[in-house]
Amino acid sequence: METETKGYEIKNFGKRDYVEAVGRRKTSVARVRIYPSAKATMVVNNKDVNDYFSTDDERTIARDALSKPKVTNKFKITAKVSGGGTHSQAEALRHGIARALIDLDHELRKTLKKMGYLKRDPRMKERRKFGLKKARKAPQWSKR
Repeated sequence: METETKGYEIKNFGKRDYVEAVGRRKTSVARVRIYPSAKATMVVNNKDVNDYFSTDDERTIARDALSKPKVTNKFKITAKVSGGGTHSQAEALRHGIARALIDLDHELRKTLKKMGYLKRDPRMKERRKFGLKKARKAPQWSKR
């Protein structure tokens, strides 16, 4: 017996061939395009998502926007990612996918917003101040 998972199905793309959105995190930027397809694939910078992201944690972060709201449609997702590290790029990709899904179907907004995928993470590296070694680390103090 096959168990059928109840998921949310997106109706149609209208007259568009694809939906495009931009996701950001720290200095990483991800340009995401979602195409309707019979087979689910995800390509990042012309590589398969499993080849581009080395750890399972980064792969699950990249796929979270599709798996958590249980979108049952099969999509071909292509993304151009630049800047930052791979973890930051995975989060930018998740942000871009979530924004593109909202563009496809506005009813997903409530669930994606509740999970925090629509908010751009504002945390950035603090700038270095003069007289200090890093943002807050002072040189060693000596009495004499």
